[in-house]
Amino acid sequence: MTRLGEYLLGPNDTVENGIYCGNARELSKGIPDESIDLIFTDPVYQNIDDYRWLAEMAARVLKPDSALLVWYATPLKDLTMDALRLGGLTYRWDLSMFLSGPGGSVLHGIVCKKTDCFWFEKGKSNTVHTVWDVQLGITLPRGKMINRHLWAKDQPVTMRWLDAFCEPNEVVFDPFTGGGTVPAVCKMLGRRWLAFEIDSATAEMARERVRNTQPPLFGPAPEQTAPPLSMG
Repeated sequence: MTRLGEYLLGPNDTVENGIYCGNARELSKGIPDESIDLIFTDPVYQNIDDYRWLAEMAARVLKPDSALLVWYATPLKDLTMDALRLGGLTYRWDLSMFLSGPGGSVLHGIVCKKTDCFWFEKGKSNTVHTVWDVQLGITLPRGKMINRHLWAKDQPVTMRWLDAFCEPNEVVFDPFTGGGTVPAVCKMLGRRWLAFEIDSATAEMARERVRNTQPPLFGPAPEQTAPPLSMG
C-alpha cells in the first residue's frame, strides 16, 4: 500500500479516498519535498494570499520539471500572477475553458462564459501529449447539479488537461478540492491523488463522489504497480 507521509494515496473506494478535511496550509506540511508530479487546484479566487502560499508550497513539494495548474478569476489576473511569481515558480501559459449551455456569471453587465487556468512550472515542465489550450466545457442549471460543488469545474475538461500533464500512477495533489472533481478524474484515469478540503460537509461530498467513480476498466490499479514514495 503506497503512502505519502501519513497520507494514504488512492485509488481507494472507501472513506479514505485520499481526501482529507482540514486547513491545507497545515496538512501540506506532512508532504515530503519533491514528491508530487502535478498540482491541479481551484482556490477561492479572492484569497490572493492563498495563491502566494500555493506557489511557495508547490516549489517545495513538486518534483523537478513539474507543473502547477490553478484556476483564477480574470478580473484578478494581475494580482494572482504576481502572487504566484512571488512564490518562486515560473509562468508558462494560459489555459482557458469556454462554457456552453445555460448559466454563466454576470460581472459589470458582461455575461462571463470563459474560465481561465494558469500553467506555472517548477523548472521546465512538458505535457505528456499535445493538448489544446482552449477547451469547451458545459454548464448545468443549478437544479441539475447532483453531487456537485457549486463552483465545480467541467469534468471532461479537467480530464483532458490532467491526462496531458501527468502519466498513469503519478501523484496529483489538489489542496482546495471542493466537490472532488480532480480526485474523481484521477480515479477514472488511474492516477494517484492527494486532496484537502477545509469544510467537512464538502469533503464528505467529495469522498462520496470518488466512491461512486469507476476506476479504469483495463490494467492494474496504480496501488498495485506504483513503487513506494520515499520519505524526504
